[in-house]
Amino acid sequence: MRETQPRLNQEENPVDWRGVTMGRAQEGDEEAYRALLADVAALLRRYFSKHIREVQDLEDVVQETLLSIHRGRHTYDPSRPFEPWLFAIARNVKSDHLRRLISRQSWEILVEEQPEQVAQPDTPIDALGDALESLPESQRNAFRHLKIDGRSVEEAAAIEGTTPGNLRVRAHRAYKSIRERLTKS
Repeated sequence: MRETQPRLNQEENPVDWRGVTMGRAQEGDEEAYRALLADVAALLRRYFSKHIREVQDLEDVVQETLLSIHRGRHTYDPSRPFEPWLFAIARNVKSDHLRRLISRQSWEILVEEQPEQVAQPDTPIDALGDALESLPESQRNAFRHLKIDGRSVEEAAAIEGTTPGNLRVRAHRAYKSIRERLTKS
């Protein structure tokens, strides 16, 4: 029979609460782990909000940190203070996030308005449509079933009333014709 441990109250012993709770979580106490993660999530939100302004980015970093805590929970030593271990993980996640943000900003250009998309008469889409229309019906249907409708070879063959091998040949010939036609354009 499992011995029940006395519940720790954060208000009664705020200094050791997180460390003791993490120790219990390591022993398999799901309730303790749930309470710890809820408490830590609020703490992390406050910590990251000083550095991350976007709400979505803030939540992403908090969740990423909670996942890192979960993955690394076996490395925590209950005889040591919990917060330094927690904030070492949080600092690493924050550094990774900021590094990705800087990298993304180096190639991403933000604009006030979305640029207007003007269709050119000879766009690749038009060329593809013309190439499809020029195919024999059997090849066009094979291509449509497999690449546009996303059917399996067996399903498409059943619809077309042919064998899967024959359908593959038709599709291959369609790919080859389309490729030749598009490279000429």
